[in-house]
This record gives sequence, structure tokens and C-alpha cells, in this order.
Amino acid sequence: MASLDLRGKLAILADAAKYDASCASSGTSSRNSRGGKGLGSTEGMGICHAYAPDGRCISLLKILLTNSCIFDCHYCINRKSSNVRRARFTSQEVVDLTVSFYRRNYIEGLFLSSGIIGSPDYTMEQIVEVARSLREDHDFRGYIHLKSIPDADPELIHRAGRFADRLSINVELPTRSGLKRLAPEKDAARIERTMADVKTAILDREDAAARYRSAPAHAPAGQSTQMIIGADAATDGDIIARASALYDRFNLRRVYYSAFSPIPDASTVLPLKRPPLMREHRLYQSDWLVRFYGFAPAEVVKAADPATGMLPLDIDPKLAWALKFRDQFPVDINRAPRERMLRIPGLGVKAVDAILVARRLRRLRLEDLGRLTRSANRLRPFIIAADWRPVALADRAELPGLKPATQQLELFAA
Repeated sequence: MASLDLRGKLAILADAAKYDASCASSGTSSRNSRGGKGLGSTEGMGICHAYAPDGRCISLLKILLTNSCIFDCHYCINRKSSNVRRARFTSQEVVDLTVSFYRRNYIEGLFLSSGIIGSPDYTMEQIVEVARSLREDHDFRGYIHLKSIPDADPELIHRAGRFADRLSINVELPTRSGLKRLAPEKDAARIERTMADVKTAILDREDAAARYRSAPAHAPAGQSTQMIIGADAATDGDIIARASALYDRFNLRRVYYSAFSPIPDASTVLPLKRPPLMREHRLYQSDWLVRFYGFAPAEVVKAADPATGMLPLDIDPKLAWALKFRDQFPVDINRAPRERMLRIPGLGVKAVDAILVARRLRRLRLEDLGRLTRSANRLRPFIIAADWRPVALADRAELPGLKPATQQLELFAA
């Protein structure tokens, strides 16, 4: 490890960080520079090569402090028994890299995680020192996301929130039984206690900010977590229920889902194949149904196969739900309330809001709908318009782009 130069360390530790999906800057507030000075900006709303609403690509330096670890989690490529090349940054090296990359216009922020070195407290101290130095020594105003270590002293976690825009604490696996089996050195109750402490600190800060303008910031972009999908026997139903509970209990901004990827020299208790990436995608869609479309978790679970608890991979969960509850359709787009229109397959939140505005002026026809959304053809089986009413809804509605093996018949007439 000592023989590696900075470039060699960066190659190893940037690659090792790719397994962590939980990075996004949505929800952060801009840190105002004092006197027009300071580095970085959080205006862009997005990191890790995400795209801002204006089309700009927002990136950040996403690295591990080290890929050495005293834990031996079966699913982790950086586990103690893994045969990988190890590297370690000093906290000052991470600070220098971040500032240097920002000045070259490579990045607009930092995502920093780490394996556990020495002890959880020692590792967390090094992570916090990076953020402290950037903020206080370099007046860095860019986005900082720190991965917190739940075994560390709560005071260290609280200190991290003073400097970071977002904190994340990974629950690792969807079920406690899965965590006990695959990561026996980690404790689900301790992870949740740390998440509860972060929630309390954020709420206290919000309460103080309402009273005092000078109240110090504390993780203004909130906290997030990540689950590994497909490493254990958890079903999609288990995952949806778990994510919903985490949102409710800890006021999370995001739950990220990361499909398990087989690793070199893998433990024999792990599956030999990674789950379909489409499964990860369907879980993200389900997550949005609960967060933005008014679905209860139990309703989304009903879209899954009752025998396996898994969501269908060939159609999205919103369509799967609609086909199981055909008595809820068709929906009159000129009369239905917003919450009912959000359940129409193919209609997003922006399209529904546009329809609500447009129908105040006139009764909407199919051609009007075509101007408000690009998925008008997909909507026909599920809607009533001024010039359209479907006769019947088949077991599956015809959708453009489906493969022939899953092609569906449409039994409608104007």
C-alpha cells in the first residue's frame, strides 16, 4: 500500500466506490459564499453524472478513504478475507484531490465512504476531518455527502452533519435475518438507532432555523440509505415494505437499491448470478409510486406475484396494479380527482398537473391529451375523454415497445 502513488490510490479507491449507489444531491440547499468567495456550488441538483433540469451534467469525486476493512461481510468485495489490492488515502490527500479536481472543473462535490480501519471511531474521525478541512480551511461550498459508520460514537456522527449536505447510513440488506447471515458483525438495531439520531438532529436543526436565522446547518439534504438486492432471499414485497418503514420512521430522502453483483473469490453462501437489472429498476418504480403517486405499500405489493412475492419484469408495477384492479378503470380525465388520475398507467405527475390546468378551459379530447403527454396511445385503455370511451379492458393492454413474447392484445373501440 505504501508504494502506491496518488494516481494509483485513486484508481483503486474510485473503482471500489462504484458499488455504492446512494449518491444524489437533490434536496440540498445552496451554501452561500461569504463575500462572494468560496469554492463549489450546489445549485445543480444532481451528482454522480446525473443531469440537472437545464441539461447540465453534475459530477462529484466519489471515492473510498480506504478499501481495507476489519469486517468480513460476505457480499462485500472489500471484506477482510477478500483478495483485492488495498489502498488508503490520508484525509489531507482527499482534501487536496477534491480542491484540485474542483479547480479543474472536473467536479462540483464529494461523495466519501470508507472501509473500517482500526476502529469505527477512528475511521469516522478521518471522514469528518476531510469535510471539516474542506469547509473551514478551504471555504468549500460544494456538495458533500458522507457515508456514516453506525458503530461510531454518536458525537462523531453529529459532527459529520455539521459539515455534510447529506449523510447516509446503509441498512445493507432488506431483512434482519439476511444481515445476520451475511454480515454477522453488523447489527440492524444499532444501524437504526444511528439513523434515528440523525433524524433527531436534522429535526432539531429545522426547529432552530425557524426561530434563529443563524442556526448552524445539519445535513440540509437529509439522510439516505442503500439496500443490496438479490444477495439474500428477500422478495420484492419484503423490500417494498422495508423501504416504506424506513421512510416513515427516519424521514429518509431516498432509499437506493443496488443489484447484487458477484465478486471474485465469493463466499459459497452467495448466489452465483446477479439478479436481473430490471428487478432493480422495478423497485425504483415502486418506490416512486409510494412517494409521489399516492400508493400505499400494500397496494404496490398487490402488483407482485402472490406465489413468489416478486414484481413482474415485463411490465411496470403501475400497469401491473391496474391490470389486477380493472374495476378502477376507465378514469374520466375531465372529471376525476388528481389522486385517481395518478393511478392511470402512462401518466406522470407533471402530465396529470397539466391536464388539471387544461381541463379548466375545455373538455379534453384525445388529441388534446396527445399535446400534453407523449404516452397518449398507452392511455386509451384506461381513460375516458370527450371523444373516447374504451369498450372493455383485456387482461393486458397493448403497449408499444414490448417484445413479441409479451405482446398484449387491445380490445377497445371508440
